[in-house]
Amino acid sequence: MIEIIAGVILDIFVGDPKSFPHPVKAMGKLICLEEKIVRKIIHNDLSLKVAGLLIVSINLFIGFFLPFYLLKLLESNRALRFLLSTYLVYSCVAARDLHFEAFEVIKALKRSLNEGRARLSYIVGRDTDKLQEEDIYRAVVETVSENTSDGVIAPLFYMILLGPSGGLAYKFANTMDSMLGYKNDKYRYLGYFPARVDDLLNILPSRITSLMMVLTSIGRFDLKNGYRILMRDHYKHKSPNSGWPESAAAGLLGIRLGGGSYYGGVFVDKPFLGEEGEASSEKHVRSAVEIMYRTEIGVILIWILISYLA
Repeated sequence: MIEIIAGVILDIFVGDPKSFPHPVKAMGKLICLEEKIVRKIIHNDLSLKVAGLLIVSINLFIGFFLPFYLLKLLESNRALRFLLSTYLVYSCVAARDLHFEAFEVIKALKRSLNEGRARLSYIVGRDTDKLQEEDIYRAVVETVSENTSDGVIAPLFYMILLGPSGGLAYKFANTMDSMLGYKNDKYRYLGYFPARVDDLLNILPSRITSLMMVLTSIGRFDLKNGYRILMRDHYKHKSPNSGWPESAAAGLLGIRLGGGSYYGGVFVDKPFLGEEGEASSEKHVRSAVEIMYRTEIGVILIWILISYLA
């Protein structure tokens, strides 16, 4: 428990310095290498799908058992074990980094619309070159809301259950989905299992996240509307998980999220979540970040309470 709390505090106050060694960077390099090897030796669809399953299996094994045995080796040295465990927790949680990226878009947008579009492209997959100010703010709120689950609560959930090794294994799955799980011709087969495994691992965290987003908004945001929109709209999203935190945020903030976007020049029609109210703006981005922190702190407090009562 102490290592998880220390890692979360470290993330909140330090974030992810760009030059600092980070396990996710190593994961990304390994996934790139695996993809290059696979594409050199495999050229048919079924074999690519099997290769995707093999990549998932290997990486989840590495993600869980490498830190597990490293921590096991340090059992006799409690100080070093504590430091490594805290560092692994810190590297799995991305609240401060999400906060930073969201606020960087705000700063860029204040300088110019084009700078805002360019900065947004760092954190979203959609085309940003024709987005207007409201579209940019809406996209940031969506990203913060979705990643409150993927980047904060989900790794916390698996670390609470399985220790730092669980968090690293989850981050590996999430990174594979980010790099290989695209629904296009290039990744339709190789990315099939990375995308499905990520969906599976996020089923419980996404639902816990959305309910905690609502619960921790008591006295601050529109809790009643948040719960109503969550229950009404969560299923509309094409992802089985992303619609949960995004619809909760839409209801809590009284705005409409979602809608169609261009990806690689191709328009993808998506339903709206929430009801038309205020235009998305800077204050909604700041509120989404606040909801993220409230949710993170709420989950930790409930975990501490359950542990104490148990």
